Amino acid sequence: MEVKIGVQHAPREIVLESGQSVEEVESIVAEALAGKTGLLSLQDEKGRKVLVPTDRLAYVEIGEPTVRKVGFGAL
Repeated sequence: MEVKIGVQHAPREIVLESGQSVEEVESIVAEALAGKTGLLSLQDEKGRKVLVPTDRLAYVEIGEPTVRKVGFGAL
């Protein structure tokens, strides 16, 4: 699943592929925003961790990645 994280005062968003379910990511984000932790911590499919301070979060978009079609074909 693809997770996009918008960070305040940053020109680009953070995009990562996560092996977690939508519900797991949503609960992690909700706990971070509720103030239980000062950081949003997510792990991607390669085992790397992304840490974002919760006071800098602009948005979190959770969804399936879009598959780009390459080549010629009927639209």
